[in-house]
Amino acid sequence: MSAADPITTSVAHRDGAAVVSISGEIDLSTAPAFEEAIAQALEANPAVLAIELSGVTFMASVGLRILAATNEKVGGATRIAVVANSPAASRPIQLTGLDNVVALYPSVDAALTPGD
Repeated sequence: MSAADPITTSVAHRDGAAVVSISGEIDLSTAPAFEEAIAQALEANPAVLAIELSGVTFMASVGLRILAATNEKVGGATRIAVVANSPAASRPIQLTGLDNVVALYPSVDAALTPGD
């Protein structure tokens, strides 16, 4: 990740779950990359979509909107699990009450463990 590339994304599949890992800044200029990674992960119709934000250094309101929209889009078909163990990601989620809509977890392993 460089100044020219303020976000990195990756998608992995584990035991019927998709894990989207994001690092860097989530803002208007990087939102399309975040949305594309989520769309790519959802193509496999996973039972669980873990969105790993531990490497996020900044999250603007557009990042919160993407999380809320993803949760709304999948309905009950896919469980959304957000891994946000850094203040840059967890604080905006908690301040806006989005943690009442999507579940927050301290690690990917916790997010993928059945039974909230």
